[in-house]
Amino acid sequence: MAEGECIRLLLADDHPLVLDGIVSRLSSVADIEVVGQANNGQQVLDMVAEVRPDVVMMDLAMPVMNGLEATRQLKQDYPDLRILILSMHDDREYIVQLMRAGASGYVLKDVSSAELVNAIRAVSQGNTHFSSGASQSLFGSDVSDGVLTPREEDVLKLLAEGNNNKQIARELDISVRTVEKHRQNIKAKLNIGTTSGLIRYAIEHKLIGLGST
Repeated sequence: MAEGECIRLLLADDHPLVLDGIVSRLSSVADIEVVGQANNGQQVLDMVAEVRPDVVMMDLAMPVMNGLEATRQLKQDYPDLRILILSMHDDREYIVQLMRAGASGYVLKDVSSAELVNAIRAVSQGNTHFSSGASQSLFGSDVSDGVLTPREEDVLKLLAEGNNNKQIARELDISVRTVEKHRQNIKAKLNIGTTSGLIRYAIEHKLIGLGST
């Protein structure tokens, strides 16, 4: 979405008091509009087509359909939809699975209102956001078991094969700006600051062969 536009936010949690608390925390934020509230993952799927949110922020543990399954289905049906998970769990396995499914961020429920707003704004612009507790859990150990989303792996593979941003954009049918954002996210997730480092990572994790470069 374009900068300056109001962010349309759909909330999902199976505890009404949690939803009320989030709405209250966001009530004074001018650029975020809560356009709907759901109590489970299936309701989220039903409501997205109706209210057309920019960002879905939902709990991980919900009845009927949990946040992980809802994320998978939403990203399949709405690839451009941004999904932010708000959870009380900081288990790395949960976070990695959600990133694989296409979530853009993971925030613990005890974060400040300021960080919550920053997270919503970040993912709405195509960036990723992890609260400090989630970041420590996710990046404090080896990231070789799949922290990158499938699209980020595609970008990394093409980059490591020697393609520039324009070539990657053309190959994946996305904008150059989107490629640049993916590269920023990849570097942040892997804590690798150079292209040569990314190429080494791609080779070590068998995204490309040694003869590809």
